[in-house]
Amino acid sequence: MDRYKEEFIEFMVDCNVLKFGDFVTKSGRNTPFFVNTGFYRTGTQLMRLGKYYAHAIRDNFGLDFDVLFGPAYKGIPLSVAASIAISEDYGREVRYCSNRKEVKDHGDKGILLGGPIQDGDRVVIIEDVTTAGTSIRETLPIIQAQGKVEVPGMIVSVDRMERGTGRQSALREISQTYGFKTAAIVTMAEVVEHLYNRPYKGKIIIDDALKAAIDKYYQQYGAED
Repeated sequence: MDRYKEEFIEFMVDCNVLKFGDFVTKSGRNTPFFVNTGFYRTGTQLMRLGKYYAHAIRDNFGLDFDVLFGPAYKGIPLSVAASIAISEDYGREVRYCSNRKEVKDHGDKGILLGGPIQDGDRVVIIEDVTTAGTSIRETLPIIQAQGKVEVPGMIVSVDRMERGTGRQSALREISQTYGFKTAAIVTMAEVVEHLYNRPYKGKIIIDDALKAAIDKYYQQYGAED
């Protein structure tokens, strides 16, 4: 596993973004792990988060694109932080762009904020965690309505690797439905690989009992791919 992935996993633990215990997802599944990106709250945290995203974007899609689009609301700071990091770390200028939930009819009018999307643009979408496709169904038509654009792919922070509406993972379903590549900074398999029975700051985060609970969860809800 690349070192930046290991650092990102530890970063999530330090920020209290990655938690283990007994949780219930929006879909009603009881899960032994939870990812809450709302706990990235400081300037330093957002700066580091942007750098991890930038690294993963470069690895998975390259840097030959024009716009980094973050769907409202959580995608807004992600698109800003990652576009800054792409500029600082790789010397590539890309525009950040996000949608508004409500169309603004005065001042900076329209449904978009940030850089405009134009004919011929290549647009990479940035999100927080694996989605069920709801956000994409809402925002992809907005992107495509701006002109003749290409979407090379979508990046998220963590691939939960569980089933979407069918037997495949939500990320794989999105890729097959919309015809673009999907990727994550890390997968839950990589999280388990890095933290299982390995001390981090003097503590075992994933012990045998928690590993068994995670395995049981994936036996029931894990994706087939």
